[in-house]
Amino acid sequence: MELCTRKDVPVEQTWDLSLIFPEEKLMWEALDQTKAEVKKFAETYAGRLNTADMIVKCLDDMEPIMISIERIWCYTGLAVETDYTDNQLRERDEKVSDEITHLQKDMAFVDSEILLAPEEELKAAVEKARGCRRYIRDLIAKKTHMLSPETEKTLTALGRALDVPYTVYNTMKLADISFDPFTAEGKEYPLGYSLYEDNYELEADTPVRRAAFRAFYDTLAKYRNTTAAAYNACVTQEKTMSELRGFSDVYDSLLFGQKVTRDMYDRQIDVITERLAPHMRCYAKLLQKKYRLDKMTFADLKVAVDPEYDPKVTIGESHRYVREALSILGDDYVDMVDRAYRERWIDFARNVGKSTGGFCSGTYRRNSFILLNWNDRMADVFTVAHELGHAGQSMYSDQAQSYYDNEPSMYLVEAPSTMNELLLAHYLTKAKEDKRFRRWVLSSLISNTYYHNFVTHLREAWYQREVYRIIDAGGSVNADVLSDLFRKNLELFWGDAVEIPEGAELTWMRQPHYYMGLYSYTYSEGLTVATQAMLRIENEGEPAVNDWKKFLAAGGTEDPVGMARIVGFDITTDGPLNATIDYIGSLIDEICRLTEEIDGISLE
Repeated sequence: MELCTRKDVPVEQTWDLSLIFPEEKLMWEALDQTKAEVKKFAETYAGRLNTADMIVKCLDDMEPIMISIERIWCYTGLAVETDYTDNQLRERDEKVSDEITHLQKDMAFVDSEILLAPEEELKAAVEKARGCRRYIRDLIAKKTHMLSPETEKTLTALGRALDVPYTVYNTMKLADISFDPFTAEGKEYPLGYSLYEDNYELEADTPVRRAAFRAFYDTLAKYRNTTAAAYNACVTQEKTMSELRGFSDVYDSLLFGQKVTRDMYDRQIDVITERLAPHMRCYAKLLQKKYRLDKMTFADLKVAVDPEYDPKVTIGESHRYVREALSILGDDYVDMVDRAYRERWIDFARNVGKSTGGFCSGTYRRNSFILLNWNDRMADVFTVAHELGHAGQSMYSDQAQSYYDNEPSMYLVEAPSTMNELLLAHYLTKAKEDKRFRRWVLSSLISNTYYHNFVTHLREAWYQREVYRIIDAGGSVNADVLSDLFRKNLELFWGDAVEIPEGAELTWMRQPHYYMGLYSYTYSEGLTVATQAMLRIENEGEPAVNDWKKFLAAGGTEDPVGMARIVGFDITTDGPLNATIDYIGSLIDEICRLTEEIDGISLE
């Protein structure tokens, strides 16, 4: 389980960034060419964006420049994500990021000048536009929150400096933090971020699992003050920007771009906290009985209901599982899955300095790149399916939409990914008629898909909302404040069903999403829409599949409410959310029933 260095990783387990540029010198040449194009662009349009025709032509000409910048950033930025200990990769990315910041500064005049155009010209531009229509509409919506052109240009120039809190967090987490081995029952075990999150949290051996928990959180504690300082800088900065731009509070500022209301945000957190908690406490009690634990603790929540039935899975086998599970979406989707494995879109490797968790980063009208840390578990297959969901949406939306229109609101960005997890579980339950196998699949769905999105990320969202309340009132946060909030958060949800041991309150240190605005809560909404769409597919078949593919292709052309209507749901009400919570409860009830039938273990 010891992590190796990046140079010792088998190449077939790494992604192939040469799909972006076959060699590094071509990236530098593309950067030089883009710099020349930006210079010409600024000379052509600066000071002239006062008519509808010029506005539309300007945005049309800016689109290929933005696409080029995205490709260059992906080439250097993704390389760093695989090894934060490689100073050469970091230096290259710093240089490229600096160049891109200068390019963005030189194009910062565009938005400001467009909004200075006469009202009738802005309306005419919306009518004339094709691929950039949404961009212009969104720009008009932001008008009251725009600052002077000089200030906007200055803020763009300071872009990298404003990202320092996140840079500090990632550097501390992935390059500086060092875990010593720990001992359990006389045996020594290696420890690291990904080793803990992807292995020890799921470890069936209770002494090993709990010893790993203690060692992991004891190490995190050494870095709590630096991490808290970085996070405080981030949220304070967001509050300052909300005030400068004239928003009523920091929540309205951060939700503005998502195109959702404060009520929709609060509802997601409050309804799940109240209605899902009883179901998850029941699941926790089942795990306690199954493992014959004297007490159920926070360190025990990620274990499998049937660990002996959790088979090891190879990367090759994952391809077959995912391919067959997602075949319901059509031949073009299956072809994308095959290309992802064949052309090395996926970085499976585990190595020192690599980002934890998983993500998918797309390059417009090209392939996507997926990062995870492979551990031979079915949980990893769910992660691959999840990230391929993002790749699938990129494929459809890129084909159908312009660069400006291809990304959906953050509010529903996790729907395509979580849908794929549900499709995988659906496929597995149909693959074999066996009670034990069915229980294993359903418990995987609870412990992976629903726990991750409706519990882990939702508890993060509750905590994040409390942090912003403090910041919005003019306060600040430190390690003690953040730890107190997170302990209260966990105790509120788990009640007396789960003991929250010392150290668990430091879970706030583990999540990079806090540096991305109000993101964590959106996982549960994405999964809500995905769950209801999946149930439609089970009941209706092809018509529901076709609606789902229309949803994927729509990109950002609709707001979240309009997007949900494409697949037949009204998310202005709590109906879909409550129906999803009821569905989760029904899965847990079935797991409990199957456990009584198989093992004779009852919660009565």
